[in-house]
Amino acid sequence: MIIKSLELTDYRNYDSLSIEFDKGTNIFYGDNAQGKTNILEALYISATTRSHKGSRDSEIIGFGKEEAHIRTVVLNDEIPTRVDMHLRSSKSKGIAIDGNRIKKAAELMGLCKVVFFSPEDLNIIKNGPVYRRRFIDMELCQLDQFYLYNLNNYNKVLNRRNQVLKDMYFDRSLEDSLGIWDDQLISYGTKIIERRKKFADELEEQIKDVHSRLSGGREEISIIYEPSVSEEDFEKELKNSLARDKKSKMTGLGPHRDDFSFMAGDIDIRRFGSQGQQRTAALSLKLSEIDMMKKISGDNPVLLLDDVLSELDRNRQKFLLDSIGGIQTFITCTGIDDFVNDRFVMNRVFYVENGKVKQMS
Repeated sequence: MIIKSLELTDYRNYDSLSIEFDKGTNIFYGDNAQGKTNILEALYISATTRSHKGSRDSEIIGFGKEEAHIRTVVLNDEIPTRVDMHLRSSKSKGIAIDGNRIKKAAELMGLCKVVFFSPEDLNIIKNGPVYRRRFIDMELCQLDQFYLYNLNNYNKVLNRRNQVLKDMYFDRSLEDSLGIWDDQLISYGTKIIERRKKFADELEEQIKDVHSRLSGGREEISIIYEPSVSEEDFEKELKNSLARDKKSKMTGLGPHRDDFSFMAGDIDIRRFGSQGQQRTAALSLKLSEIDMMKKISGDNPVLLLDDVLSELDRNRQKFLLDSIGGIQTFITCTGIDDFVNDRFVMNRVFYVENGKVKQMS
């Protein structure tokens, strides 16, 4: 699986861009704030329908414009698939695959599997639980359509239940409708918990080897899934928490409150690990994400590295670069001297300046 080409129109600081990529390593270099990350963001959106930054479509469209377009061509076993996205400031985005409009964004997920790695991801271990849930969800949504279906429906039901809890303040009779939402929340939620539990076990098996090699065999890492409530107790605990939910006007337990811990022996890396341990664990996690996608889907994902090398020491840089052989990779950086000095293979190099991209090799 590779991304063959990208076309942008009125996308952030790109009025118009048409670019073809190599199946190996594609490097984009230039000063900061010139548009390098925007290219990686566009590739990520074309694969997942959303920005890795959480940006709204209206924030992505070029200044003073009403809409933007992204077009990518993906090759699977040399068979091309064209993905067109129409971003609009006041409407939901339109998506077409090979010219055929799709009704649900979920139909796109998994067509092109991507792994995005940015400097912010180095804090995924020590940041709040929302970052770890987002990591797990994006991984599973690209690999498991059933999980994607359950997660989308769970979030819709959760929003409905929370709205009822708010509206009950003005209309107590609405409490009678809570049972409908509770039943659905439990149905979708238990499936999410079961899948996350299985995935955590699979990920732990994968990450142990990566982390051992990255730490020089000095540490053994383990992952502990911390569900807000077990699937067996979800129904009972949801009923028990009703008084608290009514008071806070929101649902206080369920998969939307889950977390994951990372342990190095008896040390909780999230709470007590050094910055070096946290970064090593985060890098191990992202590399394991690549391995998991290979293992489950049988194909290589596309790797997007957004200025992450500058945040790693030389040993971690080398480990990362040595680990991505055979994977189509997009790297942004401010300069290429280190790549040249280390004789790293650069299949295609682009210079980015003020929303213009020039191929250098």
